[in-house]
Amino acid sequence: MNTMLRKSVLGIAGLAFTGGVFAGPIAAHADAHPVEGKPAAVAVSVQGAQSHIDLNDEQTANAKAIIAATKKAGLPERAAVISIATSLQESKLENLGHLGDKNDHDSLGLFQQRPTSGWGTPEQITNPEYSTLAFLKGLKQVDGWESMPLTDAAQTVQVSAYPDAYAQWEQQATDIVHQHWNS
Repeated sequence: MNTMLRKSVLGIAGLAFTGGVFAGPIAAHADAHPVEGKPAAVAVSVQGAQSHIDLNDEQTANAKAIIAATKKAGLPERAAVISIATSLQESKLENLGHLGDKNDHDSLGLFQQRPTSGWGTPEQITNPEYSTLAFLKGLKQVDGWESMPLTDAAQTVQVSAYPDAYAQWEQQATDIVHQHWNS
């Protein structure tokens, strides 16, 4: 094969490969549809194996408080999903006070925020509305949070030792928001 023909074939193959790399992920999801009945802002492609816990009345009230704070901040349902998934991972939606020897540093509240890291006073970060608004303030500073994987958005705000752990709660968080957003 002469040099000119070989370069042409390699150039076309390279363009085809590059097009496949960039268009492949888009084409793979081209006919994906949101789960019926769920707002498009909430229905997302869930990553990995999902966890689920049954919620008691206190946990449900905390989830509703997160949703109310998200609405107060003027943010969409996706922000509530990320917030609730984060709280499910951090505290199982329980507003945790100081746990003594079991405490992770000085982490408190629904999001396990630390007073020494500037999240607020212990009284503030154990207030569900305050702690949610503080989390959302951090989330709004993450470029592209609306469309990035939930676990990446949550990790960017939380800086957890377990950065991928948030993903396991996405489906339950989505279900909670769908159930309580308009109630």
